[in-house]
Amino acid sequence: MDVKFLKGVGPRRAEALSTVGVYTVKDLLFYFPRRYLDRSKILQAADAAEAALANQEVTFVGKIESVRILRTRKGRILSVHLRDDSGTIESIWFNGINYFSKIFKEGGFSAFSGKVSLYRDRPCLFHPDYDSLEEESDWQLLNTGGIIPVYSSTENLRRVGLDSRGLRRTIFNLIQNVLNNRTQSIELLIDPLPIEIRQENNLVEINSALRQIHFPESESELESARRRFKFEELFYLQVLLAIRRSAIKSSPSIVMRNYDNLTRRFLHEIVPFPLTNSQKQVLKEIVSDLKSGRPMMRLLQGDVGSGKTVVALISMLIAVENNCQAAFMAPTEILAQQHYRTIKGFLDQLQVTCSLLIGGLKPTERRAIYRDIETGVSKIVVGTHALIQERVRFHNLGLAIVDEQHRFGVVQRMMLQEKGRGNDGQERTEPHLLVMTATPIPRTLALTFYGDLDVSVIKELPGGRRPVRTVLRSDTDRMQIYRFIRDQVIAGRQAYIVYPLVKETERFDLRAASESFVRLRDEVFPDLKVGLIHGQMTELEKEDVMLAFKQNKISILVATTVIEVGIDVQNATVMVIEHAERFGLSQLHQLRGRIGRGRHQSYCILMTDKKYISGENLQSHDEFITRERLQAMIQTTDGFKISEIDLRLRGPGEFFGPKQSGAPNLQMANLITDADILSISRKSAFALVASDPHLRKPVNAQIRFKLLSNYKDSLEFLKAN
Repeated sequence: MDVKFLKGVGPRRAEALSTVGVYTVKDLLFYFPRRYLDRSKILQAADAAEAALANQEVTFVGKIESVRILRTRKGRILSVHLRDDSGTIESIWFNGINYFSKIFKEGGFSAFSGKVSLYRDRPCLFHPDYDSLEEESDWQLLNTGGIIPVYSSTENLRRVGLDSRGLRRTIFNLIQNVLNNRTQSIELLIDPLPIEIRQENNLVEINSALRQIHFPESESELESARRRFKFEELFYLQVLLAIRRSAIKSSPSIVMRNYDNLTRRFLHEIVPFPLTNSQKQVLKEIVSDLKSGRPMMRLLQGDVGSGKTVVALISMLIAVENNCQAAFMAPTEILAQQHYRTIKGFLDQLQVTCSLLIGGLKPTERRAIYRDIETGVSKIVVGTHALIQERVRFHNLGLAIVDEQHRFGVVQRMMLQEKGRGNDGQERTEPHLLVMTATPIPRTLALTFYGDLDVSVIKELPGGRRPVRTVLRSDTDRMQIYRFIRDQVIAGRQAYIVYPLVKETERFDLRAASESFVRLRDEVFPDLKVGLIHGQMTELEKEDVMLAFKQNKISILVATTVIEVGIDVQNATVMVIEHAERFGLSQLHQLRGRIGRGRHQSYCILMTDKKYISGENLQSHDEFITRERLQAMIQTTDGFKISEIDLRLRGPGEFFGPKQSGAPNLQMANLITDADILSISRKSAFALVASDPHLRKPVNAQIRFKLLSNYKDSLEFLKAN
């Protein structure tokens, strides 16, 4: 039913609602509150100091007494004082000052929510959530038992009277008429989740959940409704992953049973170190997959320096022993070239042909490699995304390996898999797939982004590695740090000095790095060999610099984050990261992973402002988060702990960065806090698809309909069946 026919809406309001995706009565039912005001947590201003110690989110309601823009040493701030019967509470904004100064009017009623902090020894709220209330009693609207829904409202909605208050009244009337069945013009919703799944997971029926999500009678009722909708969101995502996995796993793959010749020679005669127990366990899992006759779909996680490349190489040798080709796709040309040199050095001893396919090749070189790949002369091919170009045709691709998967996306790895399908000239076959990442992925993200893959983890570093010592230092320590670098170089070691390079200020950052290189080379270390590498150099120039550094012809390498992934110089023992506060946590961990690869003690020095070291004079939420990020780096070298902290600080939407496709758009569920719900939803989803791969059973009709309606691009498999 069109929402315009709902009492109290009409054509004008319906047009405004369409701007937020609400077209039907059902859409309005699923326009959930963004948060709630709970009277049990509304404090008096006089209790603000005590609330600062409790570290809980609270709400203050009152009249705006003053709105002032103040100037400080750091710049302008907006100060808003809210008064209730007991006193005042101050709220401060460091950003968006012009905008917020127009929103808040002296004499108006508002509710401010957030965690109370101390600022200049006074309790205050930094950038709190807020709700403008038309009258003092507005927060007691609709006799909701103390829990009041707060809805997102745009300028278009507010213009027609559908601010949070107007939406609350409209949805309240809808709930009363529809879900309480006072009218027969709209039927109650059919629950898309089969009753068995609801009972098994203790989930509220959908109509009851909708009533409680909008106007909860208690905190426990609200939590039950939230849990129901969180489960449903995650359940559909897991069904998609289960369908994708089922579709691929139902296809045959080449059975790889031979691994006696090349693999044994490599392990016993060529590789210069014994495998760790973790590497052996992972290889056992991979071999089991390769022998199964069904496509391997495996994610290999391992911290920087844990030995993933060796595992990948052994897997590729097994493919070659079984008369198949293997492809190894890396995210950058410099990383692909490094992998190629490493892998080729081993393969030459085994007389196995290996090729490198990157965009920077000459046309004649590229054509020759295309020919070698298509005829099967090249047994192992290392490359970048050039491997998935249409011109590339494999003779018999049996194993596809994707390195640093988070820098590609689901689409790219599926395109690489496509290169191996049907190449045996008989039935359609799927190549085996091994996805690798040195960015340790928290379990919730692994189940969401890679839920169609089995997971293997290399948990230990090769013997002899020493943990990198990490410290925070400021400009006042600079000369001491330079002396330390000089001592390390005199002792035969090498050092990186890394500068940030972010898109918004790339030109300025690059100039700063280049100017610092000149100063370091000419003034600080005139007697030492100092080199420079950055992303604006040609591939040949970067290759020459890295080769010189690897051969110790350069002692100190000034660099941007082009060295973040994959550069392996075991003699480098010092990593100085300038303006460390501008780097993400995972990025800092990746950079630190460039050192500590040899037998000598290594040191990571994070250069930053003094306030992030002492914790004093921090004035914004972002600055507090920055300090927490830097403190995490000096407290642990465990990549999985780092990733958990990074996920909590940044959220799942930014964890992988913009290149990761297929990130879920979750309205209710939180991948940080809802791991338990994700786990049970995954179990139910995979069991459902195992029993009904095409969702053809009548009991699953609603699930099939919703998937085909909401996930069209991801469900070609269902449409075809």
